[in-house]
Amino acid sequence: MSAPEPNRHARAFQGELLYWVAFDTPQRDSDGDGPYRRAQIWGRYLRATPEPEAEGP
Repeated sequence: MSAPEPNRHARAFQGELLYWVAFDTPQRDSDGDGPYRRAQIWGRYLRATPEPEAEGP
């Protein structure tokens, strides 16, 4: 959605970034608040998903 931003929180790792993500379906947080369509997530909690393999000829 936008460029990552430096995470300036006291418990952030040195050089850790914050990312804005948009959800496929709105999500609730651990307190039950929401639903949210997008959120700012600390880099340590994100994992890349593998690209689907291309179909052969």
